[in-house]
Amino acid sequence: MKCRSAVDRGLGIRSRRRGLLPVGFVLLLGGCSLDSVTAFFPAGVVGDHQRNLMILTFVLMLFVFIPVVTLTLFFAWRYRLSNSNARYTPRWSESMLVEIFLWGGPVVIVAILAVVTWVSTHQLDPYRTITVKDRQPIEVDAIALDWKWLFVYPQYNVAAVNEMAMPVNTPVSIHLTSDTVMTSFMIPRLGSQIFAMSGMQTRLHLLPTKTGTFFGKNYQYSGEGFSHMTFNAISTTEQGFKAWVARARVSGSALDVPRYTELEKPSENAAVRYYSPVKPNLFAHVIQQYHSGKPHNPVTPAQKHDGPHEIAVSESR
Repeated sequence: MKCRSAVDRGLGIRSRRRGLLPVGFVLLLGGCSLDSVTAFFPAGVVGDHQRNLMILTFVLMLFVFIPVVTLTLFFAWRYRLSNSNARYTPRWSESMLVEIFLWGGPVVIVAILAVVTWVSTHQLDPYRTITVKDRQPIEVDAIALDWKWLFVYPQYNVAAVNEMAMPVNTPVSIHLTSDTVMTSFMIPRLGSQIFAMSGMQTRLHLLPTKTGTFFGKNYQYSGEGFSHMTFNAISTTEQGFKAWVARARVSGSALDVPRYTELEKPSENAAVRYYSPVKPNLFAHVIQQYHSGKPHNPVTPAQKHDGPHEIAVSESR
């Protein structure tokens, strides 16, 4: 009875452990976010192309994965110890069919991927302009700060923190820079990840094809508040975008040098804020700070220059 009781306890412990497996699996998945898979549900032209590339690559890999797994299971079953009917060929050394399969398949797959990579790299160049008939692109200056995003619309003289609006089916031309360490800009459902660096500008062109509010984030670790450096990308109708601009103009305060100096101070979970009007050439001014030959310090009122001016802007690709 004692032995039986010990066995029962052992079985009970193992049973409880098995019951904990699903719980542990769910907890592990708790670290995952649905935002990481939204690239498979694109809402823009670039995102569509990138999703199709991922699917094509996955399908090509199946031509290797499926035969390997199938043959592994087949050989394990066919040449099991109890199968006395399996043919025993200890002197087997070569097979033309096997050689063709082992070398030909990967060569064809790599060749296809090479062609697709070459073509898509040029088609999806983030610097490549997207044109739509009768639609003028929306210009956006994106400035990465600690730990928030500032989006300036020079065409409309408005700016917003952690919110980027755009009309659907209209090209968006984004200039990016950083007033902090290197960051990485991406809206998964619209496609394309691109880095932003201090003293330089990068370019990105997008075209939303669906309306909605999409998740955007800095995907490059940039310090303590990195995980909260997110923003909303709002794709709306033409009327909705005009209403957004009008709301920003009414509810926003002027973004001059003193207010920008205050804004660039490190902060986490920054609330959405609007600004209007915006200091002319603010984007160029942020870049030029790193080309003065002096250590960078936050801009001060003494550096204010409201008039238009031209500067040499370095581009990083």
